[in-house]
Amino acid sequence: MTKLKLALLAGALAMTPAAAFAQDVGATIYGNDGNAVGTVTEVNDQVVVIDTGKHKAPVPVGMVFDGEKGKSVNATQAQVNTMMDERTAEANAKRDAALVQGASVVSAGGSDVGTLAAVDLTADAIMLQTPEGPLKLKKEHFAVNPQGKLTVLYSSEQIASAASGGKAQTATGGAR
Repeated sequence: MTKLKLALLAGALAMTPAAAFAQDVGATIYGNDGNAVGTVTEVNDQVVVIDTGKHKAPVPVGMVFDGEKGKSVNATQAQVNTMMDERTAEANAKRDAALVQGASVVSAGGSDVGTLAAVDLTADAIMLQTPEGPLKLKKEHFAVNPQGKLTVLYSSEQIASAASGGKAQTATGGAR
């Protein structure tokens, strides 16, 4: 995929930067094959999020340019989906490797929230022991943050609220 990334960068550098014009939410983004890659779902100063139908792909604003059909990227929908599949697989592998009994866990905001009391990846059952009590979660509720820390994808307040009461709860607050 390194060749794809270099090709995307080279194409973006050869074109007018997207920052010079706005992408509208709902606009179609085309690929270098002339076919639609997806539609814009979000835009900020740095990233255009393109919904390919399979993924919501964050693309640097500078990689979106004016093409023959309209706003474009120097990749096909299949290439964007493949790149996102690879990134997702890599992130999931890091997460799964970090999900071990005794691992420290931080909240989405970076606060320490507890440790993993039990982990069964086959059954997708993870018990987070918090100061307020145990909390049942699934793999999808975790990630490894850029600093390499195992992170639960909730705020410390949400974790405390869901875990309070002393019985095993899910992150949505319902007893299980």
